Amino acid sequence: MIFEEGSFDFGFTAVHELELESVQAAANSNAVAQNKLEKMYKAILPLLDNLKKNPEKDYIFWPQRMDKIEKFERMIEEIYNG
Repeated sequence: MIFEEGSFDFGFTAVHELELESVQAAANSNAVAQNKLEKMYKAILPLLDNLKKNPEKDYIFWPQRMDKIEKFERMIEEIYNG
């Protein structure tokens, strides 16, 4: 490749300060959403793993399930609202 004067632009462009703030806000919003998604995934995965155990059994023994479900709901709401 033959170098031509002015053909190498270093890969950046100038932006207005408001444009930069907008891009930074969007990136921050995406990071927050990704963090929440990862927390939700890690919260739900143990439930699914437990449900998959012993698939040959027809019933699930789940003592104190209302307390545990309500605690899980609060945790999910905390992640969602966090």
